[in-house]
Amino acid sequence: MSTCRVWGRKGLRRGASGVGFVALLLAAGCATGPGPGGSADTWQGRGSRREFQLSTGSGQVGAAQWGPTELEPAEPAESRLPPVPEGWPEEASTDEELLAPFLACPTVVEYLALQRSVDMARVVGRLGDWNAVRLGALGPLVDARASKVLIGKRAAFLLKAMQDDGAYAQVFALFVIHTSFDDELDGLLRLLAGNKQLRQTLAGMEAVRQELERRGLKLSDYPERGERASDVLRGLGQAATDALHSSPASDGARYMAMSAQLQQMPPAYQQAQRELERELTREHFTSGNVALGAFDQLTFGVPLGFYHLATGTARGLGTLAERRYEEATRELAPAALLVALYAGGKGARYLAETRGAGAGLALPELRLAALRRVAWQVAERLGVDGLNELARYIRSSREAAIFVGAGGEPAAVALHEARGNVPRTQAYLAEARERPGIPESKAARGEVLGGLSSLVDEASGHSAEVLEVKLREAEMEASGPRLPADVALLKKLRATLSTPPPGVPEGSALWREYVAYREGRLSELKAGEKAKGPLRWESYEWLRGRFARGLAFERVMVALLRADAALPLAQRVWLKDFIDPLIETTVGVAKEGQPGVRFADVLVIERQPPAGQSPRVESFSFKSRDLSLLDGEALEAQMIADARDALRYYGESLNIRRRVLKYLGSEVQIRRVRLVYEGGELKPRNLDVLQKAVPAVQKKVRGVEVLIP
Repeated sequence: MSTCRVWGRKGLRRGASGVGFVALLLAAGCATGPGPGGSADTWQGRGSRREFQLSTGSGQVGAAQWGPTELEPAEPAESRLPPVPEGWPEEASTDEELLAPFLACPTVVEYLALQRSVDMARVVGRLGDWNAVRLGALGPLVDARASKVLIGKRAAFLLKAMQDDGAYAQVFALFVIHTSFDDELDGLLRLLAGNKQLRQTLAGMEAVRQELERRGLKLSDYPERGERASDVLRGLGQAATDALHSSPASDGARYMAMSAQLQQMPPAYQQAQRELERELTREHFTSGNVALGAFDQLTFGVPLGFYHLATGTARGLGTLAERRYEEATRELAPAALLVALYAGGKGARYLAETRGAGAGLALPELRLAALRRVAWQVAERLGVDGLNELARYIRSSREAAIFVGAGGEPAAVALHEARGNVPRTQAYLAEARERPGIPESKAARGEVLGGLSSLVDEASGHSAEVLEVKLREAEMEASGPRLPADVALLKKLRATLSTPPPGVPEGSALWREYVAYREGRLSELKAGEKAKGPLRWESYEWLRGRFARGLAFERVMVALLRADAALPLAQRVWLKDFIDPLIETTVGVAKEGQPGVRFADVLVIERQPPAGQSPRVESFSFKSRDLSLLDGEALEAQMIADARDALRYYGESLNIRRRVLKYLGSEVQIRRVRLVYEGGELKPRNLDVLQKAVPAVQKKVRGVEVLIP
């Protein structure tokens, strides 16, 4: 039994050094996950009362499988700087004024950008010990000198907390641990041991020791230095401080200071302190009376964790912040939350842009929705084991956290691929950025409400059979991010398909279609067929948007050709080479040496050929491709690739599979292939470049005419 000494009416006490009060944190109503060796495989939605299981399998996706839309150029840091008071930080007269701009940063991106605009070592040095701890809880410090100053401030704060707060110092010590990276904790323990202060601070706290061991840091690995003469003077000073603390006035002042600090911490720590206080007051608080709980170090306050979620984005929202805090702990596994906070990418930047926009949702709601989506995307790509590994890589190194915070989801996945090695991660990203790809357009990302059946249009030739073949062709040619063609991994990732990702409504026809597509691709791979790995959900969603847009463009062009065919020959624009044109849509064609049947968008056939001559036949290939972001060589290269595909599939000699056209013979010579791109906002912005590219393409790919209406 450890002895306790009561400090004033509030029950502030010393002693109880071996208490495992971690269970009290769990009692605060927050979800917990397994330790580093386990797997967090259940995420439960509080509002929807549903669960979706995440596979405990692991998987990797290399840089080669990232799509171009994920690797957009980073915005200049200064463009994302939050507003700061004039003269800040030099003219800030209080800690709160110095901290305010950092607390107002909604995402890691802004937090890192703001740091780069000032001398962070000087800023941290000006802060008091506790407020420096608060700053460190927001995320990594980009300046190594500032990080070193912060470690000193954390050590000084822990020493003061031990003197002033007794048993309650464990709450603050855990907060420091949870808001520090592993390399920073190593520096902190070395500093305390080097000053012969480790034993008098952390060594006496059982819960703290266990938390450190869960992070791979054993106090026995940090031996304290030997005795020095100066230690005697330091001991006398401590005795004098203890004497001063014995007065009721000092006791009350220290309790008030501690209460103020607790109000600036996440709700779970405040609740733990209240429970701890009740136990102390009842004088039953001993190491045997409260069981040591299984506390996951990724659950609370991990750098830019819940402290930022509840205090940063929800400043001034009071109980709403607490409610969202609890909801987040229930809906996201700890590792998933940590990764999502750092790898928020575009979703997180969007929140910064929509502050005060009156969207009908409070900031914590918007932020939580963005976190859910990012967490789902990373889990689908890496699996839950991979997600847990990635969380440990972020937590272990300040530099890794900075890299992911600035680079978003692509940087996070690259960090996993590089096994936490930041220089190797940078090399992977540089390699991925050099790969060409198709730019994304707003139209292509448009919402697709129905499944494939909603696109069936028999009048235009878009039967279910035709659409399935066309979609298969489009999917195989898509360049978006894919999962590996790995049967074992895809089986493990099946669990992520049990519930649609955040933002996709229950019962979505498109989601059901995607699930069937994933299952079909898995069956093909299991059967040993040669096939690419399936597209990730966001890539498939983008593909379907572009596919639907392409079908709409095709219907418009067919109507235009039919209207042109009805005009007198002299007035025609498209079909001047035909006397009596027959327009056939989605015609099945085959070519020698090519497997399967493809469907030509349009074949135009002469009904009245000259005597003794075979009918003139031309094919049309319609492309709804976004060329607006391409320029120069990239534009020409894309158009040449499309022209060669059109010639290969729908030009030269074709075998027509439509029965009513068998009179044309077994082989039909195509006189000309028309490659028609959708215009409007998809047209290249630089028309001079376009005018140069078209004749260059037609010269290199004979037999193909390129048109952009």
